[in-house]
Amino acid sequence: TVFAPELPGLLRDWYNGYSWDGRERVYNPFDLLLLFRKREFEPWWCETGTPTLLMEMLWERRIPTATLDGMLASGRALGTFDVGRIGTEALPFQSGYLTVAGVERRAGLKYYRLGYPNRAVRQSFNLDLLDILTGDDCKREEHSLALDSMLKAGDLHGIESTVRAMFSTIPSDWHRRNKLDQYEGYYASVFYAYFAGLGVNVTLEDSSSRGRLDMAVRAGGRVYLFEFKVREREGLGAALAQLKAKGYADKYRHLGIPVHLVGVEFSIKTRKVAGFDFELA
Repeated sequence: TVFAPELPGLLRDWYNGYSWDGRERVYNPFDLLLLFRKREFEPWWCETGTPTLLMEMLWERRIPTATLDGMLASGRALGTFDVGRIGTEALPFQSGYLTVAGVERRAGLKYYRLGYPNRAVRQSFNLDLLDILTGDDCKREEHSLALDSMLKAGDLHGIESTVRAMFSTIPSDWHRRNKLDQYEGYYASVFYAYFAGLGVNVTLEDSSSRGRLDMAVRAGGRVYLFEFKVREREGLGAALAQLKAKGYADKYRHLGIPVHLVGVEFSIKTRKVAGFDFELA
């Protein structure tokens, strides 16, 4: 009642979203109390520290972290507390970084669709992930600030330069020690973590009548539609070609704002961005 005007655009976006049934949602009280005390919107709860065990588990299991948002899990998996047997879905859920976004029935059983509860968690969690995925937090901050500016300005050439730099500055020994080129999800995970860490509106596997788009980003009064491919597997220009063939931009034309198609191709051989093609839809 008291904060009704502020709820939709500020408090709800930052601190609401925790749910156990996919319908009723609650606010993080720790965040709210510190907001009122400090008079600033910050990820207060996340700043108390991300569990080292959680980050190490995601890294060691080579989990494509971009898939965490929207992951489907059974009630049995979420209720496992044995650290030695705990599933990939359970630890982020039990530690508060994922919550129930919806409930579905599959084969007669109840399953839970998981997701980040709010902006504070999504942004902080992905910034922490970037430090592990890239191994250089100083460069990460430099790239994040540049990417934020380019998105708001609609500077696709600048975005391309920043994206290429994001991957080219990952130390070569980081690849060798962790065999990152053995799983495709790593590339998309780094890409997603950078954008989610900016706090912009990011949607993964955005559905349309003709398929699923890899990633949609809304920022600076624009929409960016991204498709990712591995060049050695799909061929030159495959990412942008799919964006156009599937007509993914049609879903956004009614918004009356610029829609940019961006095809990003990664190379397993060079471990860098091999292609970055874009055009205005």
